[in-house]
Amino acid sequence: MSVYSNKALTVLGLGDMGSALTRSWLAAGYAVTVWNRSPRRAPTGATVAATAATAVATNTLVVVCLLDDAAVRATLDGIDLTGRDIVNLTTSTLAEARALSEWITARGGRFLDGGIMAVPSMIGVADSGAYVFYSGATELHEANAEALAVPAGVNYVGADPGFAALYDIALLSAMWGMFAGAAHAFALIGKEDISPMAFAPLMVAYQQAMAGYAYGTAAQLARGDYTEGVESNLAMMVTTNGTLLRTAAEQGVSAELLTPFMALMERRVAEGGGKESTTGVVDLLRR
Repeated sequence: MSVYSNKALTVLGLGDMGSALTRSWLAAGYAVTVWNRSPRRAPTGATVAATAATAVATNTLVVVCLLDDAAVRATLDGIDLTGRDIVNLTTSTLAEARALSEWITARGGRFLDGGIMAVPSMIGVADSGAYVFYSGATELHEANAEALAVPAGVNYVGADPGFAALYDIALLSAMWGMFAGAAHAFALIGKEDISPMAFAPLMVAYQQAMAGYAYGTAAQLARGDYTEGVESNLAMMVTTNGTLLRTAAEQGVSAELLTPFMALMERRVAEGGGKESTTGVVDLLRR
């Protein structure tokens, strides 16, 4: 297929995610040229390029899904990117994405960054809930909208090339907090005659019920008033923390997943924020 076809693209990187992306485009009838640094079996139907430069030269749309920002730069260094639409689906930071955008542009290419909110098994699967944050030039996003919508849903978050990475990492950070809480909870019940399989649905239901707390935090941040609508204030929570810590000690469970956040809560109370919700902790983290 020529570089002028709107049903052809290049994928650089055939890890689990890169391979899943490639398979989704092949299934949708796209001609896909692929390249991977180390020898790896390409998805059936893809055309394997001998070099990254050849793969980039084959199509206008070039999707990059590699290990990290350094790998992206090493792969594209020295390649003519003139007229190429580089869509970076490699996990990176806000600053890395902004700098990479300038680096790509200086080499004649156009840049769109993406943050994949899915695991490989969700890619190309209808109603899986998978989606990708995209950020960068609006016209570039619009020009490639049809192709980008094939593997997963699309959430365009603005012209700043770093925003997709920031949205991605911010949500992943929230996920790690949830995982940490789940790990601590399972550890607490571990030595008792309590089935983890029976306990899991209770945990999921409670986490889902509490997830809406984020809306209240967002509203308080927007208003600048962290006391409005508070039902359980920070002073009360800090007192309750003692019970959590004593329970952990009784069960022989380390509290190291909880104590950093508890320390921030105590600090906020000491500064006079006892009547606030936990929203005040956000200010401590931003200092």
